[in-house]
Amino acid sequence: MAVSLLPPSLAMTISTVERDFFIELGARIAALRKARNITQVQLAEKLGISQQTLQSYECGRRRVPVSAMPAVAQHLEVSLDELFDAPRKVAKNAPSKRGPAPKWQQQIEQIATLPRAKQQVVMQMLDGLLAGSTAA
Repeated sequence: MAVSLLPPSLAMTISTVERDFFIELGARIAALRKARNITQVQLAEKLGISQQTLQSYECGRRRVPVSAMPAVAQHLEVSLDELFDAPRKVAKNAPSKRGPAPKWQQQIEQIATLPRAKQQVVMQMLDGLLAGSTAA
């Protein structure tokens, strides 16, 4: 016979939809972390948790606390919308585009995956070029 050590008020069940959400969220956190060349240990230290806890979040065994999500987004340098992979809102009458994104948009997305220092270099170059084009 199994006995719960938690008071009934703390024992919570999780639905399949919630479980799937936290599995997907954990996978996104892992992908964002890896894209930024951050180890589990490094991110866990920034968040003030153990590496094992972060690993449990990433594989979906544990739920990421709501209170921790802004810090996770901040340390991964993304918005909460990006962390949750929220779909972009499209105006009702906006024509839907098909086909690949324009090259400049693909490049912007690639820049977003670069380490912060390299992103700064790219931004400085763009600032210089854009400042030069307005002066001409």
